[in-house]
Amino acid sequence: MLNKNVKYFTTGEFAKICKVNKQTLIYYDQIGLLSPVMKDSKEYRYYSLAQYDFFSVIELLKAVGMSLKDIQQYMAEKSPENFLELMHLQKEIVAKKRRELEMIEGIIDVKIDLTKESLQLDFDSITIEHFPEATLYLSRNIEDSTEEQFVKAVSDFIDELDRSRLDTGYPIGGITKREQVLAGNYDNYRYLYIEQPHPQEGHPYFKAIEGKFIVGYHVGTSTTLGETYKRLFQVMREKGYELGQYVYEEYIYDAVIKNREEEYVTKIMVEIKEGC
Repeated sequence: MLNKNVKYFTTGEFAKICKVNKQTLIYYDQIGLLSPVMKDSKEYRYYSLAQYDFFSVIELLKAVGMSLKDIQQYMAEKSPENFLELMHLQKEIVAKKRRELEMIEGIIDVKIDLTKESLQLDFDSITIEHFPEATLYLSRNIEDSTEEQFVKAVSDFIDELDRSRLDTGYPIGGITKREQVLAGNYDNYRYLYIEQPHPQEGHPYFKAIEGKFIVGYHVGTSTTLGETYKRLFQVMREKGYELGQYVYEEYIYDAVIKNREEEYVTKIMVEIKEGC
């Protein structure tokens, strides 16, 4: 029997208050998660305003990834102590998700900035630039790897970036030693790398030296990479420089931005030093 001194809501009215459809409330009733305070002789459901907070907690727990089954389990053993423990646990989960979202936002910001910069580049240009010291996270040594070993090294490197939260949004590049470049083995990388503008403690890092670099861009597949290197070396000799210890390569445009491999753009940064 309805208490005339208490305001009750029909299923439709309560669903509107909770901003869900009626079927959600009916389902919650069927599984015993949130049942109406009253049912009349015609089986019409009635809810009280006090149940809104109950509903809000259910939606809160769902929002942080808790299953209906786990919510039911708590509801079967609810108490102030259990509720407090549950809220502390969910707060930790929310904090973790917040950190993950902040990392994702940082990656998006980097990709926006890099893409904007790429739109201002002249891919036919060859320039001499001074780079500050940069902190890089490196893969294991992959020089002289077989194709199978290289594929595994790339997979392991990406797994490590994900596991250690070291993906900064910067492109994964390759470092080639001087000896390999002089021998024409431009893609026989010594290491894979990713830039780390804000290094975390507890990880080994590589410091790319501060200094001068000849910078150019290769448009197309790796089969014609040697032609771009020849252009870079010609400018290097004309300016009186010698090849330094390392060459760095990273994609400006890859499959994320271009459909055809012939349109990919690779940035090549050649470490140089004054000639004798």
